[in-house]
Amino acid sequence: MIKADCHLHTSFSGDSTAPMEQMIEQAIRLGLSRLCFTEHLDWDYPAPKPQGADSAGEATGNGPQNPLSLDLPAYFKRFEELSTHYRSQIELRFGIELGMIESGYAAYHTLLQRYPFDFVIASSHLVDRLDPYYPEFWQSYRQKGNEAARLGVERYFASTLEHLIAYQNFDTYAHLDYIIRYAPGKRSYSYAEYADSLDAILKRLIELEKALEVNTGGYKYGLGVPNPQPEVLRRYRELGGELITSGSDAHAPEHIAYDFAICRELLSSLGFRYYAVYDKRSRNMWKL
Repeated sequence: MIKADCHLHTSFSGDSTAPMEQMIEQAIRLGLSRLCFTEHLDWDYPAPKPQGADSAGEATGNGPQNPLSLDLPAYFKRFEELSTHYRSQIELRFGIELGMIESGYAAYHTLLQRYPFDFVIASSHLVDRLDPYYPEFWQSYRQKGNEAARLGVERYFASTLEHLIAYQNFDTYAHLDYIIRYAPGKRSYSYAEYADSLDAILKRLIELEKALEVNTGGYKYGLGVPNPQPEVLRRYRELGGELITSGSDAHAPEHIAYDFAICRELLSSLGFRYYAVYDKRSRNMWKL
């Protein structure tokens, strides 16, 4: 069984309103052994576009204009309080999700030295300073329908590889095909469409001895598969990849450990037998 959810967000993340206590209580009800909080920090994430504005505003670093900024002192303080309170009921771990952007690399490195993180997620939300979550990203390709989707997805994977070449201070790469959740008219894809890009990414993760996250948010979003999809996970295993981490990407209590049982069956069918959990950035392998 998958007994650790190692990707979730609370009200310390800009896109969640869930109190940490509610997430912990739900995890205990579900019988989880471990919960790792991974609050968002996306350096230089674009500020929301003001109503009636012609172009998006720009956030500066981790400042108040940034919707995915993080108050790390407050987050760490609350985490320590709740770790003490719930220590007899569940293992809690202190993590972070870093949104990859070149201007943030140095700041991320400094922050990771300053706080005692157990687990660090890297993820791609921005491509050329645009988030595929918003229509502006797709409009930028000046194409229609599936062609725009194909070009956008290809650029997303290329950008991910660029980050993997430039930055390695993380433990797992999250929701590798995050962009598929929002691609217009393209709720699924064939591995063969992007084989060269995906193989380069998977080989790089294996070379770096970094984990690949299996994110069950894809089930929540109605894709019928996790992120990344089974073809990618199968190829990762074929290439010799063994390091996977489990995460629901929950932003609310009801989504913790979302479809973990289905995910476990899938992973077992693909030949995976263990998943990785982290303590003080040190990896341990738990049986699926």
